[in-house]
Amino acid sequence: MGEKVEAVSFALSDRQSYRGKLQQCLAGLARLLAEKRFDRPRNLMGLEIELNLAGPDGMPRMMNAEVLERIASRDFQTELAMFNLEVNIAPHRLGGRVFDRLAEELRTSLAYAHRKANEVDAGIVMIGILPTLARDDLVSANLSDVDRYTLLNDQIVAARGEDFTLDIDGVERLSCTSASIAPEAACTSVQLHLQVTPGRFADVWNAAQAVAAVQVAVGANSPFLFGRELWPESRPPLFLQSTDTRPPELQAQGVRPRTWFGERWISSAYDLFEENLRFFPPLLPICDEEDPRRVLDEGGIPRLAELVLHNGTIYRWNRPVYGIADGVPHLRVENRVLPAGPTVTDVIANAAFYYGLVRALAGEARPVWTRLPFEAAAANFDRACRYGIEASLEWPRRGRHGGTTRLPAVQLVQDELLPLAAAGLDAWGVEPADRDLYLGVIEERCKRRVNGATWQSRTFHRALESGMGRDVALAATTKRYCELMHLGEPVHTWPVGLPEPAVPR
Repeated sequence: MGEKVEAVSFALSDRQSYRGKLQQCLAGLARLLAEKRFDRPRNLMGLEIELNLAGPDGMPRMMNAEVLERIASRDFQTELAMFNLEVNIAPHRLGGRVFDRLAEELRTSLAYAHRKANEVDAGIVMIGILPTLARDDLVSANLSDVDRYTLLNDQIVAARGEDFTLDIDGVERLSCTSASIAPEAACTSVQLHLQVTPGRFADVWNAAQAVAAVQVAVGANSPFLFGRELWPESRPPLFLQSTDTRPPELQAQGVRPRTWFGERWISSAYDLFEENLRFFPPLLPICDEEDPRRVLDEGGIPRLAELVLHNGTIYRWNRPVYGIADGVPHLRVENRVLPAGPTVTDVIANAAFYYGLVRALAGEARPVWTRLPFEAAAANFDRACRYGIEASLEWPRRGRHGGTTRLPAVQLVQDELLPLAAAGLDAWGVEPADRDLYLGVIEERCKRRVNGATWQSRTFHRALESGMGRDVALAATTKRYCELMHLGEPVHTWPVGLPEPAVPR
């Protein structure tokens, strides 16, 4: 959510007042768009990464407050649970050697945080879901001691009115319940921001939706939860189920979940904010004193605080963001598809692939979203989560005949999307050395059919074959992952399996 929210109780009238303020904010946004008050094109991108804390034994450490106190940097913040942190990288202009600069900043920040965490017997882990998490780790008592998380948990639990059901049927099946939203904390992601003008917003958001499945297929890194092997990318179903305010009856009626892919291509950023008000009841009806219309009448820029807060409680995989920088409003597309990790190089490769692709696809004369049904994009996303790098995806045929075809994700990436991403990075003005290095990582993953999820699964099964029990194998896999993550070579180069124990001489 990113908002400083104090713990309060809400009266019945609060929701009515808040709903009215939301409509005022939406009208304010419409006026800002009509009056063309938004920032000029600046080609700005930003990056956030959610992290896990684990000990030398690979087990989660519930101590983010202590670690953050030692890190003592505004770049690092709390996340939902006590074993989570988030690092924020300052916005950069796309172009030149931006990806190498980002990689260096990330390596420096994470190495510093890791050293500080080591002082209290913990360490930083970039991974979609920490394999060693147990059900007892994901309970409300382990939520971070921050008012907004407690309040959000209380409101989502109250809206649902019963325990949350987790049911994911993958390689194995996980079926359990939770009395809180704490299982959401298992999902640690990379969030890629791109500032866009209102006129380009719809094209960029539509392009991001179209390629979300491809991002997941090549970047999957979350195969385990509570000791079970599920989907290569288990975060999306886990996130959906652990924040689902709908009891089964409302699900059966087709009420939309708060974790949502969406249901249509859009023509304006306004479409998404308007849908958020129309479909989703407020969870945190906290009213600000600002009158957006009066602020606009006086020539100012409204914060639209209620709209921003409400937007932060709806978990679209590509989320619209309204912000103000240096007194000027702007819009961003926040891409929330990717899991964290495995290495800084992998994270930056995923980012380069995304930014290049959306630039190229958003500028096409016959955009992909005019040729691909939205339902097919949503189905692609589901298949990519279920099957990872082995997924087959529906995509528009080349040439004059039109229609769509189903083909392996790796073939789609290698034959069609990597050249597009390269052209998009060229259009951003990215140096060829950066372009080739990081897109080369994506190409090698496709050639070898390897990503973080395949490495975790294969190493875990090798450990089982060596005679280890499941819990020991998961811990050993996690420890080996951490070693290789900190060495920093991209995941497609990692040797599968655990190293042989040293034989004493």
